[in-house]
Amino acid sequence: MRSRRSRHSSRSSRIALAVVTAATLTGLVGCGALDKAMDCVKTAEAIATSVDKLSTAVSTAADDPTQLTEALDNIDKELTSLEDTTDNADLSKAVDDMNKAVDNVRTAVKNGDETPDIGPVTDAAAEIGKVCTP
Repeated sequence: MRSRRSRHSSRSSRIALAVVTAATLTGLVGCGALDKAMDCVKTAEAIATSVDKLSTAVSTAADDPTQLTEALDNIDKELTSLEDTTDNADLSKAVDDMNKAVDNVRTAVKNGDETPDIGPVTDAAAEIGKVCTP
């Protein structure tokens, strides 16, 4: 499980770094690009934190299954906040896709899966990174 957590943590860190780099470069282009860059930086921070929390919860689910539900609740709150603050259509769609992936994990947990596949969540996070890259 340790390598699984490290892989997810490393992946979310790379996503955040790529988004921040893209945001910095994009910000040099103009005001519209700067708005998108700011949305992307906020998103990258929240998504990296969300993926790390979920990864940790999955790896410790056998010890405390309630952590999965708590992690999913926290992600829902972060994504709701992002939806309310972004005016970028592509970024909004990527956040919606991540919401769907989180909902699928939540359904798996409700159906008794203590170690659900969070691959679609990390894939959705990567998609957010793509949207933010110029």
